[in-house]
Amino acid sequence: YERTCRYFARQSNSVVVSVGYRLAPEHPYPTQFEDCLTATIHFMRNAQDYGVDPSRIIICGDSSGGTLSAAVAQALVNVRHLPKLRAQILIYPFLQCVDFNLPSYQQNERVPILLKERMLTLGLKYLNKDLSSMKGLFKGCHVPEDLQLKYQKWVNPDYIPPEFKTRGYKPSTTHPCSEELYTLFKLMFDPVFSPLLAEDNVIAQLPEAFILTCEFDVLRDDGLLYKKRLEDHGIKVTWCHLQEGFHGTI
Repeated sequence: YERTCRYFARQSNSVVVSVGYRLAPEHPYPTQFEDCLTATIHFMRNAQDYGVDPSRIIICGDSSGGTLSAAVAQALVNVRHLPKLRAQILIYPFLQCVDFNLPSYQQNERVPILLKERMLTLGLKYLNKDLSSMKGLFKGCHVPEDLQLKYQKWVNPDYIPPEFKTRGYKPSTTHPCSEELYTLFKLMFDPVFSPLLAEDNVIAQLPEAFILTCEFDVLRDDGLLYKKRLEDHGIKVTWCHLQEGFHGTI
């Protein structure tokens, strides 16, 4: 990311701070979030030492970095002793673990580089979990009925605009929940892991956002659903969709 960060700094005439957070599996979840939050708070407290206006700090990340950026932005909404974040930039972020059969997951499951199976493999390694549960997760067997009802107001293929469903999408059938899978994976429903599942009172306080989605990306619909949630709460969203884009395109 060295060249990418230098490019951003040069083109936007900004100070760019890249957080070298510790990596899984040696440092399991949520170490990465804690490192990013610690670094962000430190920078916000000392922004003037870096020649930065504390009211103009933007948090940014791509892919899992987009997840971490969204989670840090949420964690800061109730912190009163810090300046408010100016904005968040989320580049093809992973944002939810409730439904792995959204249109973008079905359409792009075999599209490099983030194949559907690879996406979940990375997620399971991040949590230090065994890969044998993958089939059950793909079917949604880790989500109890009460949570299905709660989350369907936020994670729902009905909220994906019709133009994104023209490329081979079939509504998926629901499968009964496995208590064992739920117990193993309930930490996936924590908004730190799945920022799309944050409560309304948190979403309503978030800074404005720039969200980038790619057509050929399993995570496309995560970005579309988060865009809708933010807009539903009156948060300004600038959305860029790359019609020919794929995950990792940056």
